[in-house]
Amino acid sequence: MNDKQHYTKLIKTEAKRLGFLSCGISKAEFLETEAPRLEKWLNNNMNGEMRYMENHFDKRLDPTKLVEGSKSVISLLLNYFPSETQNSESFKLSKYAYGTDYHFVIKDKLKSLLQFIQEGIGEVSGRAFVDSAPVLDKAWAAKSGLGWIGKHSNLLTQQVGSFYFIAELIIDLELDYDTPTTNHCGTCTACIDACPTEAIVEPYVVDGSKCISYLTIELKENIPTEFKDKMDDWMFGCDVCQDVCPWNRFSKPHSEPLFNPHPELLDMSKKDWEEITEDTFRKVFKKSAVKRTKFSGLTRNIDFLKD
Repeated sequence: MNDKQHYTKLIKTEAKRLGFLSCGISKAEFLETEAPRLEKWLNNNMNGEMRYMENHFDKRLDPTKLVEGSKSVISLLLNYFPSETQNSESFKLSKYAYGTDYHFVIKDKLKSLLQFIQEGIGEVSGRAFVDSAPVLDKAWAAKSGLGWIGKHSNLLTQQVGSFYFIAELIIDLELDYDTPTTNHCGTCTACIDACPTEAIVEPYVVDGSKCISYLTIELKENIPTEFKDKMDDWMFGCDVCQDVCPWNRFSKPHSEPLFNPHPELLDMSKKDWEEITEDTFRKVFKKSAVKRTKFSGLTRNIDFLKD
């Protein structure tokens, strides 16, 4: 076993020990096939008010512009599929937001992995990324063989579906690289057919400005009236395209205590949500990703659903 293979094995073993679902590695280089797709998507204004998607175009496509001297992109998946979900008579919250904000949970694990690499292998420089920087997470995960991009534009894996977070370490160490897997969507159009706002405009293309996740989280202005009665009771995010995907029948509950919801969350009814106070909001969502939309954003969404 040469050094590259040895280091790769060490990193993947440690990633598993830290609780990651899987780890794939690809060469840090320009994402040639993604460039025209991203450009077309932006030109068609499918990013809505997410103007930040237009920034750092080159960095999004070339990790060596993001991390100087980088050689490898280590992609990691972390399961968040819950063992229990909200009661059926409730306004809905995307499953990823049930527990502690994933940015904190994953950042800590990534820091531990980078420290392990530096202590066990030597002088290695790199940066950790959790969807808050111009990195095309899904493209890198697919490139490193962790799954394929489904027709709903999420990463899909045969054994575990798609209820997981994607994160990266971009480092200046050459490793043994994985190869992409094949697409297993076949003729299935479940996600396209089920999308309440018809945001999946064609297979593999999502108009972000129509997506319920965008409307309830990213959009700061009022939700356009054209989406009235099309929101399917989602008050923060949306899981419809994932819930109907046949591959998610293989999803297994996560084992990360920090992703467990606040005890009150799952039992709250529509009436409870309609009457939510800022104090309750702060208590239930103390360290949650839901804080991103703030109390005012969540109540705006609830008001839009109930009117």
